[in-house]
Amino acid sequence: MEIKKVALNDLHERLGGKMVPFAGYNMPVRYSSDIEEHKAVRNSVGVFDVSHMGEFILEGPNALDLIQRVTSNDASKLVDGQAQYSYFPNEDGGVVDDLLVYRFSEAKYMLVVNASNIEKDWNWVSKFNTEGVDMKNVSDSYSLFAVQGPKATEVLQKLTTVNLSEIKYYNFVVGPFAGVEHVIISATGYTGAGGFEIYLHNDHAEAVWNQIFEAGAAFDIKPIGLGARDTLRMEMGYCLYGNDITDETSPLAAGLGWVTKFTKEFTNSAALQQQKEAGVTTKLVAFKMIEKGIPRSHYELLDSSENTIGEVTSGTMSPSLGYGIGLGYVTKENSKIGTEILVAVRKHKLKAEVIKLPFYK
Repeated sequence: MEIKKVALNDLHERLGGKMVPFAGYNMPVRYSSDIEEHKAVRNSVGVFDVSHMGEFILEGPNALDLIQRVTSNDASKLVDGQAQYSYFPNEDGGVVDDLLVYRFSEAKYMLVVNASNIEKDWNWVSKFNTEGVDMKNVSDSYSLFAVQGPKATEVLQKLTTVNLSEIKYYNFVVGPFAGVEHVIISATGYTGAGGFEIYLHNDHAEAVWNQIFEAGAAFDIKPIGLGARDTLRMEMGYCLYGNDITDETSPLAAGLGWVTKFTKEFTNSAALQQQKEAGVTTKLVAFKMIEKGIPRSHYELLDSSENTIGEVTSGTMSPSLGYGIGLGYVTKENSKIGTEILVAVRKHKLKAEVIKLPFYK
């Protein structure tokens, strides 16, 4: 499979980014060190180039009907300038992908999907497009920068007349930014550190990137790689598609009941409603290591009597907290907050405790 490149691929190489194949793209995993980059975002400001993400524009009088049919959340509740977290249920009880739905107007929406699923998602939505909704896959022509951290607003405000402090979480504005007329400025971060996502045409990507770095020089702004993106989202307990949610995982077991709205009919909604009434047998839980060790994806999880109860889906050493943290599916009996479980780290069975999210407050 040919590895794709984001518009600023050469810039990242010049900045010393360690490039790795990720979700079909050549992406910077780190520039300096994961810990240094993680701390830059938590304490000041950093910029992720996440242009590998997919964007679909849906337009027409039936656009909302199509979104309602294929997504779990209730998109009819959106107003212009609002975004919503949702997922595409498949027909077998699992999840095609998780996504963001942006409403520009009554007849125009944008779906933002995971890079690894662009083609799969496009085919999935197209399959249900029986009412002539105009669909455009603009993934290859748009760049996306996530400017995250407590100083992000101060840095970005220098580049726009839009009052950024007025953009609430999960809202967005289309306005002038860094000399470009129509830029989407969105507050839908994936780090828990505050900040904005900037969607813009590839033609403007390098000039805008450079202006963001000039504006942030006083705050020691840094480019941030995928390594720190993972530890930052882990500290918040945000799910990652392919790890914590997959084609096989139940969205209800994954804790996505809050974005599953049975007030409307959607793909597989009847079966999910039945599952909700019957109750799930496994649950995605967050746990912190009591004993020293780092939980990794696919490590076995055991109860206190050493019976297997599930496995780790995501895990890391938390740079902010200084101990191992993880997410994993366990049997319902072992999912209560405060339950002590064991993580099989190589030959050792190490103690951990089920806790309430987020890990980092």
